[in-house]
Amino acid sequence: MKPIWIVDDDQSIRFVLEKALLREDLPTRSFTNTREVLAALEQAADDEQQGPQVLVSDIRMPGGSGLDLLDKIKAKHPGLPVIIMTAFSDLDSAVSAFQGGAFEYLPKPFDLPRAVELIRRAVDESQREEVAEERMVAAPEMLGQAPAMQDVFRAIGRLSQSNVTVLITGESGSGKELVARALHKHSPRANGPFVAINTAAIPKDLLESELFGHERGAFTGAQTMRRGRFEQAEGGTLFLDEIGDMPFDLQTRLLRVLSDGHFYRVGGHNSVKANVRVIAATHQDLEQRVKIGGFREDLFHRLNVIRLRLPALRERGEDVPALTRHFLQVSARQLGVEPKRISDAALAKLATFGFPGNVRQLENICHWLTVMAPAQLIEAKDLPPEVMAVSTAEFHPQDTSGAGIVTPVAAPQPAAAPLAAIPGIPGISGAGGLERDAAHLPATASEHAEAPVASAVSSWESGLEAEAQALLAAGRTDVWDVLSRRFESRLILTALTNTRGRRIEAAQKLGIGRNTITRKIQELGIE
Repeated sequence: MKPIWIVDDDQSIRFVLEKALLREDLPTRSFTNTREVLAALEQAADDEQQGPQVLVSDIRMPGGSGLDLLDKIKAKHPGLPVIIMTAFSDLDSAVSAFQGGAFEYLPKPFDLPRAVELIRRAVDESQREEVAEERMVAAPEMLGQAPAMQDVFRAIGRLSQSNVTVLITGESGSGKELVARALHKHSPRANGPFVAINTAAIPKDLLESELFGHERGAFTGAQTMRRGRFEQAEGGTLFLDEIGDMPFDLQTRLLRVLSDGHFYRVGGHNSVKANVRVIAATHQDLEQRVKIGGFREDLFHRLNVIRLRLPALRERGEDVPALTRHFLQVSARQLGVEPKRISDAALAKLATFGFPGNVRQLENICHWLTVMAPAQLIEAKDLPPEVMAVSTAEFHPQDTSGAGIVTPVAAPQPAAAPLAAIPGIPGISGAGGLERDAAHLPATASEHAEAPVASAVSSWESGLEAEAQALLAAGRTDVWDVLSRRFESRLILTALTNTRGRRIEAAQKLGIGRNTITRKIQELGIE
C-alpha cells in the first residue's frame, strides 16, 4: 500500500501520527512544509506507487498554507483524499477546506484514535475510488451487471448485423432510448443518422407533419416544404418513443410505411421512399391497448418483430452502486466541480429505494447530491427526502433469482389500518406508497364510520385477492404492474374528482409531490 503523507511543521504532531499509524500497519512519510510535498509529488509523477494514498496536512505552516496545498493537489490529483488539520475555532478554515475538496477536517487538539479512524476511512475510500476509476477509464455506453441487463446486452449483440424492427418495452426512465441508440450504433446503419421523436410529447395536429413532413401551402403557416423525421433519418434509424400514445389515425399511416416503405408528405401527391430502420418503445402494455381498441393490432404485429424488455431499476439492485458513482462523475463534469464520493451506508440506503422513476430518477438524485450534499463524502443522512422517507417495511432486498434483485413488497397491515382507510381505497403502502391510520381522521369520523369502512376495505381486499389469483392463474407475469397501475389510476382519479381537477391540491391530499402526480397522470394515461 502507498504511504500516508503527513505535512506539519510541528514535530510532535508528526511523531504522534507516525507512531499511531505504524501500529495500524499503515506506512507513513512526513514533511515539514508545502514546498517539500510539491517537490515529492513531482518526483512521484512517473511512478504512482511512490505517491500518497492519503495526505494529512496542517493549515498554517511556514512557506505556504495547507489550503493552497489542497488547491494545487486537487488540480493535479483530484481523487487523492486530503484531510486538513485545523483549530476548533477556525471555522473559516474548515469551510474553505470543504469548499476546496477536502475529504474531512481534523480539529486540533485531536483525539488520536479518532484521527486514526478518520485516516483509515480515507484509505478505504481512496482504494475504492482507484478501483472505480480503473473501471471507468473507458466509460461504457450502458452499465449493468445484473442478469436481466446482461440479457439485454446479448440481444443487442445478436441484433448487431440486422436491420429488423425492434420494440423496446419498459417503465419510464429505464433507459429505452439508450438501448435504441446502442442498437443503431452497433448496426449496419451506424454511419447514418439516428433520429428520435417522442410521439406523446407532440400535439396530435402537429405529429403528422413532424413524422412525414409537409408541402408548401399544405396548411396555414406552411410557407415552405419541410422534410419530416422519416426523411431526416434516411439511411439510418428512426426511434419512435412512447408509440403507445400515437393517435389512432396516424397509426394507419405508420403501418403503411412499415408495410411498403412509402409515404406522402402532408399536402403532397408524390410518394416518397423511406429507407429507414424503425425502433419503437413504450412503457404501456400494447396487448392491453389492442384489446381495448386503443392500438391497431396489425401495427402491433409489424412493430413486435423483436421485443426487448428493459428491466426496472428495482429489478437490478446490484447495478445501483456502479450507476450512482457513474452519475456522480457525470454530474461533477457538467457542473465543473470535484466529483463527490458516496459511503457504503448511503449506497445501502439507496438500494432499499424502489426508484419509481428508474435510472432517470437515480441520475436526478445524483445531480441533487452533487449540489446539495454538504461534504465531499456523501453519507446516508445526506440523501434526498424521498429516499429517506422510504421505510424498510415498504422496500427490502429480496433475492428471487440469486441476483440480489430489490423487489417492492407491500407493507404489513397494522390492526388499526382498516378502520382508518378511505372507503373503497386500500390502506396498503406497497402499491402506491400511501397509508393512513385512525389518528389522521377526525374523531367523529373514526367513531361513527368504523364498521362501514372496515367492511368496504375487507370487500376491496377480497376483490384484489381474487383479481390477483385470476391473473396468476392465466399465467401473467406482469401482475404487479397491472394491479399497481389500476390502483394508482383510481386513487389519483378519486383525488382529482374530490378537488375538481386541481392537481396541486390533489397531490397535497394524497401526500405526494406535484411533480409526482403530474408524472403519474402522464404515465397512466389519465385524461
